[in-house]
Amino acid sequence: MATFVPRQVFPTLDSLPRSYFLGHHKAGLDKMKTMLSHIDLVIECRDYRIPLSSRNPLFEENLAGRERLIVYTKQDLGGHGRQRDRTRERLIQEFQQPSAVLFSDYKDKSSVRKVLEFARAHIASANSLTGSRMMIVGMPNVGKSSLLNALRRVGVHKGKVAHTGAQPGVTRKIGTTVKIIEGEENGEGVYLMDTPGVFIPYVPDAEAMLKLALCGSVKDTIIAPTTLADYLLFHLNLYDPSMYGEYAPPTNDIVQLLDVLARKIGRLQKGGSPDLEASALWMIQRWRNGQLGRFMLDDVTYETLEAQRKGDEGIRLSLSQGRKMVKELRKQKSRLKFLNTQ
Repeated sequence: MATFVPRQVFPTLDSLPRSYFLGHHKAGLDKMKTMLSHIDLVIECRDYRIPLSSRNPLFEENLAGRERLIVYTKQDLGGHGRQRDRTRERLIQEFQQPSAVLFSDYKDKSSVRKVLEFARAHIASANSLTGSRMMIVGMPNVGKSSLLNALRRVGVHKGKVAHTGAQPGVTRKIGTTVKIIEGEENGEGVYLMDTPGVFIPYVPDAEAMLKLALCGSVKDTIIAPTTLADYLLFHLNLYDPSMYGEYAPPTNDIVQLLDVLARKIGRLQKGGSPDLEASALWMIQRWRNGQLGRFMLDDVTYETLEAQRKGDEGIRLSLSQGRKMVKELRKQKSRLKFLNTQ
């Protein structure tokens, strides 16, 4: 039997959508800016599996002037607590200075307590008698609401207040502040404000868009599920093809894999033909839940972090380009609407 050789490069998809910057994203960001004067600390969430791709420079640009804690969420879905993971985490912390960095799994009380301890230390250093107001921000579906609920559960032993979901856009407006730490003596404690996820106006790197979509930052209807499943297969083969070994032998052919999957898990259309799209969505969801391998999508090294730092100017240009694209799309929609009424 021939030795299986995984693909080393995923084909470039020039037709891939590069934006998911919706109206409520801009409205939410504008509202955050107006409330910044009442905020003591910004907690920015990024996805542990894509620490580079889930960084949104809009937050640094629009919410400057406040101390920032960066929390890399979903650590359990990308790390295993090995030396390699710890080395990568120290490297990320070094590059994010002077901002503080924590890594979190909302289901792990010890990691949630670390965020609470940081918040307590922050309010203690401020010597505030009126408590503290903090804001949690991040890209869509990076786990902001899940973290807020966990902080409330562990901090004040109360139940869920923020709605969560598998698809982005569950939180569409800035919510009321929620207490996460009880006040001491006459203090008011610490309150945290949930906010809607905000996407980047324009993603210059097509592969970064695939990573964001695979992690659930855009709705599954934006990029074809079979394309996302193929990108997942590409990474599974590089990581460990045995992750899907109970369903099929190693393959680089996504259609072949989805065909076998459809028959084994019962995703069939009328007449018994395989439903490839349903199988692709099943495969994607299994990985998102940690049931089909737990690994990173971003390659985090000194070189890639330095490249991101040096590329900040290019990011600002991309943001400007994105805004122009959004304006042009609005103009096109208005013209079409006018023509349809004639």
